[in-house]
Order: sequence, then C-alpha cells, then structure tokens
Amino acid sequence: MTHHDPNTCPNADKWLAGRSIEPLELSGNENVADLIDNVYANSGFNARRLAEGAQLYKRMIEADATICLTIAGAMTPIGMSGIFTHLIENGFIDFIITTGANIYHDLHRTFDLPMVQGSPDVDDNELADVGVARIYDVFIGDDETLMATDQVILDALKEFDPTEPFSTAALHKALGQAVLDKAPSPDKSFVAAAAKYDVPVYTSSPGDSSVGMNLIVPHMFHAPLPLNPLLDVIETAAIVRDADTNGVVEIGGGSPKNFYLQTQPTLHQILNDDSKGGHDYFLQLTTDSPHWGGLSGATPSEARSWGKIKDAHTNNAVVYSCASLTFPLIAQYIAIRNAPRTPKRLFPRINGMVDTLKTTARANPVFKKCYETLYKI
Repeated sequence: MTHHDPNTCPNADKWLAGRSIEPLELSGNENVADLIDNVYANSGFNARRLAEGAQLYKRMIEADATICLTIAGAMTPIGMSGIFTHLIENGFIDFIITTGANIYHDLHRTFDLPMVQGSPDVDDNELADVGVARIYDVFIGDDETLMATDQVILDALKEFDPTEPFSTAALHKALGQAVLDKAPSPDKSFVAAAAKYDVPVYTSSPGDSSVGMNLIVPHMFHAPLPLNPLLDVIETAAIVRDADTNGVVEIGGGSPKNFYLQTQPTLHQILNDDSKGGHDYFLQLTTDSPHWGGLSGATPSEARSWGKIKDAHTNNAVVYSCASLTFPLIAQYIAIRNAPRTPKRLFPRINGMVDTLKTTARANPVFKKCYETLYKI
C-alpha cells in the first residue's frame, strides 16, 4: 500500500468527503419510500442509482416540470398500464411517447381479452401450432385476444374519419375516447386515462405495431388516412418550447427515447430558437450499456454534446436494471412523497402551441436568413 503525505496530496480530502457507508438498517424502513431514501440511497451501485432516480423524479414534480414518459419494451403486457394510469391521474405525467405495441397490448384488458402468465421454457413450435403468441413469459391467444383486439381497433376508429392530416396524438385520443365510451373495463387502459386527462400520446414509429397494421385496412379499402408523423415532430417540439421546465422519465430506450430528446435540437438546430438550452431533467431506466454505441445505452453526458439536455452532470440519472423492477418502486416512491398535481391537460392546447412555434420562427431573423433562399417565410 502506498502512503501519501497529506501535505503533498492536499486534494485527497475532497474525494473522501462523501457520506460514510454504514451497515444498512431495515427496521423502521418498511415503507417503500423510506426504504429507498434510507437504505438504497445509503448504499452503492444501482441501489443508489435507483434512489437518485426516484429523488430526481420527485424534484421534477416539485419544479412543476412538464414531464414526458417514454416507453420502450413490452411494458403493458406485464401490467404496467395500471401504474401509467395512476401517474396520469395524479398529474405526474403530462405527455407520453411510446411504441405502438404498448398501445396495442394496453387495449386487450379493456375488452376483457386475456393475457396470462406463462413460461419462457416452452416449445414455441407447439405454441404456434395451438395459436398462442409469447412475449417472454406472457402468453396471448391469437384468436382469443389478438384477432379480437384487431376488430376492436377497427370498430373503435369507425367514427374517426379525419379529412385533414392528423398526428398520432389525435389518433390515440380518438382511440382512448372510444375505449372510454365502449369498453366494459376502460379503467384498465392507460390510453383511455390519457384521453380522459388530455395527456397526448405519441408513437414515434406509427407503422411499427399492430395498430399500424390494422390501419392499412381502412386506408386501402375505405379512404386514405392522412396520418402525418411530421406533425408529431412539430407538436412535441411545441410542447417542449411552451414549458418553463422540461423533464423526462424514460423506460428503456429505442425510438421513443430519441424522439423526445430530439425536440431540443429541433428547436435550436432546425428552427434557430434560443428559448431552450436542453432538457432540465433526465431519468432513464435501462439494461443497455453505453459502450456498444447504441442510442438506447447512450448516456446523459453524450446527450449533452447534442444539446439535448441542459447539463452533462446535474439532474440526470440512469438506473441500470430491468424496468419491471425499478419503475414500480420509483412510481410508488412518487405516490408517497409527492402530493398530486393538477393535470396540465396539454392536448387541447397543442394547436395554440404550434401556432406560437410558427409565429416565433417567422419573426426570427436568424431563422429567416437560413431559409429565405429556399422557402418564402
């Protein structure tokens, strides 16, 4: 062991100024929030990261940030719809960006169509032969649930017949409202809760799910559907610009992760808007590692280099663990530590926010100079 002279190593003390790690006490910390604050936060590794993430989410709410939830992975098949709904009802989520699959599987239970616990240790040839689909250890019947849900989507959207281009938020609002109006168990759907509380729900890849697959039927055989994903880019940027403070809770990574983060470069890089300098709060729950170079594992500090978040080190947390474990713990922590907020009800305000985005861009001399030779702005 090397012994250092404190006179020649005056900076050693700053590295040893942290909280002392002592044997953890379970007694008195039976409450989940107390367990996180007094056990996980006093520990190390990803236990402490989880505590930092929970406390970060708490600060987002206390700052009255406009909070986005992004959802990748198969979350609704394992029952996360109930937790999403709880957060929506209490004003802890203001808009959502998700894979279409999470929306599709959210709809099963509202019409009492089953998904059941199964096992990953099965013969998938046998499952296919009897018409059962598998999501790891979740079993779903082809006829009993999947085909029945396809019909539900088509029936629910019969009355949704737009003549003007629409965003995925408008599509999911109509779908959620149809669930509220027609489903026997609408309380089991986060899409329905989002419609009820005017929480916009976007899908960054609208064709990449059974919802998109079903839309080809009315599109080909009734009337073309003017679904315009560019409106999603515009609307999410407008929502972020309108907010005083922005934060995100990201389950997994994938396309929803970047679709939210890109709102900041959309503003400053594309529109030359100087109203923002990156997102204020960033929390990600992921199993992906940064060293593969993929975006799902990209760190907040890397996002800072793109101007997607405000600071490379402050108000950022990444919890490296399965979200099926970490997200319920963090949501329960929030339910205990934070009083409900009044829902922001962003959906009715979207058109106004988009109008402001356009008006501001047209009045911006830097923006006009960049594009005046290409477009009449």
